[in-house]
Amino acid sequence: MTAKIFAVDSVQSLADFEQDALRLAAVIREQGVGPGERVILKAGNSAGYVATLFALMHVGASIVLIDQQEHVDETRRIGVRTGAKVAFVDDDAPIDAEANSINLYELMVSAAGRELAPGERALSFDGWGDLPDGLIMWTSGSTGTPKGVVKSGRKFLKNLERNAAQVGHRSDDVLMPLLPFAHQYGLSMVLIAWLARCSLVIAPYKRLDRAVRMAGRTGATVIDATPSSYRSILNLVGRKPALRADLARVRMFCAGAAPLDAPLAERYTEEFGLPLLDSYGSTELGNVAFATLDNPVSCGRAMEGITLRIVDEDGLPVPPGEAGEIEVDTPDALEGHLAEDGTVLPSPAGWRRTGDLGHLDDNNNLFVLGRKFAVNRMGYTLYPELIERKAAAVCSVRIVPLPDERRGAQLVFFVEDEQRRAAQHWRDLLADALPEYEQPNRVVVLDSFPLNRNGKPDKRAMEKLAAEA
Repeated sequence: MTAKIFAVDSVQSLADFEQDALRLAAVIREQGVGPGERVILKAGNSAGYVATLFALMHVGASIVLIDQQEHVDETRRIGVRTGAKVAFVDDDAPIDAEANSINLYELMVSAAGRELAPGERALSFDGWGDLPDGLIMWTSGSTGTPKGVVKSGRKFLKNLERNAAQVGHRSDDVLMPLLPFAHQYGLSMVLIAWLARCSLVIAPYKRLDRAVRMAGRTGATVIDATPSSYRSILNLVGRKPALRADLARVRMFCAGAAPLDAPLAERYTEEFGLPLLDSYGSTELGNVAFATLDNPVSCGRAMEGITLRIVDEDGLPVPPGEAGEIEVDTPDALEGHLAEDGTVLPSPAGWRRTGDLGHLDDNNNLFVLGRKFAVNRMGYTLYPELIERKAAAVCSVRIVPLPDERRGAQLVFFVEDEQRRAAQHWRDLLADALPEYEQPNRVVVLDSFPLNRNGKPDKRAMEKLAAEA
């Protein structure tokens, strides 16, 4: 099977796509971008985005990835902070009119039909791999201000080689990531397709009905998406059973970027005969652990070369089955965080705290329980995300704690329910599933959770809704 790049309005062999990326690299060099120079890439998912990314890697530029939807003011601030020479953008990326920017389409027009220089026949990422700041990415900001994460190009690629080896990506696969490419998970799948020399589908992940049809037309074999997208796909197939056939060739449904509810995973097994394969990782530490077809247990085991442990409040390891904070020792971690002056604040090696709660089983499978944020309520120390896990047997829920002088905290439960059944309906079911001290003070029913740019439930938006209510 010849590997291809499938976009919404184009199909190319991987070999032809590579030649186009080389032409783009030649134009980028003519714009004065050389090895080690920082540039911004701010655009939505497209074939042009992937080709420009590969071209910048071939040139050996330090690539500052910014979400396409990021505000102009924040983009300007990032540009100053990183010292970026130029910004590569598309028509929908908000950018300062005075910024030094190049439109991706104009770049492609300049590159079209260009003769390649002798010796420029294959992409090479070696120079980019040598950069300690090959990539500068941003945390989601779901638990605070987004941080600039500085990553070595070579370490990033090595992490993806571990990923592909554990999950089992093959050259005959057709990968369809329903994720933004400017973030860790989506970018990982784009580059894994390159490393595995397999096909990549650039699907409209915000229009899942079209994405599912595209899966059928391209013969997608591996889908990667957030749990919220998988829930929407299941609802789509329920409303339009004919779409079920478009997923017939999928051999792996892979999930990440947000906690996976057990009932959702069970529904996929019932509907498709395949498990939802969960995973664990972060922008700072890279991809860490994966469930696989031969070990579809929670988030699976850590990849080769990476070690996990669970520690108590004193930092001491706890035995299997006991919950505590997840710590990771990985050679693929970030180089450091970006300081305000653009320099890199080095990150120490060794065991790294994650701020996540979890436990390991006797086979070293990782179970992620949520963020390590405790509240005190009615004399109890509670972890809202642990309560969410318990409540998942009843419904899909996210909890926002609000301060309460008398109780210590109020718990506002946001329930995702397309049928918009009454709050009392869910309150009664939750009362049967949870002890009194974990039950909601208030239940708010939503058609769907608000999502941040990474596709995770947006706790900040829900905190605002809770406070306003």
